[in-house]
Amino acid sequence: MSPTTKIAMPASEMVEGPEAWDRFTKTMKQVLSVPHSEIKKRVEKQRAEAANNPNRRGPKRKVRPSASPASGV
Repeated sequence: MSPTTKIAMPASEMVEGPEAWDRFTKTMKQVLSVPHSEIKKRVEKQRAEAANNPNRRGPKRKVRPSASPASGV
């Protein structure tokens, strides 16, 4: 594509005016229609998958000691 070629339609993130507001409103309604319990389930699932990743970068999560008496004490 040469530098003098004009793009007919702006990219989706460049839309301005009433159409941009309508698109924003529609997207927010979709996001807010998901129940909080479903969001919590998805977050917990993602955290569990991330915790099981052996190549995880950054600080590792702390492992809670078990409260069972079978630990040899």
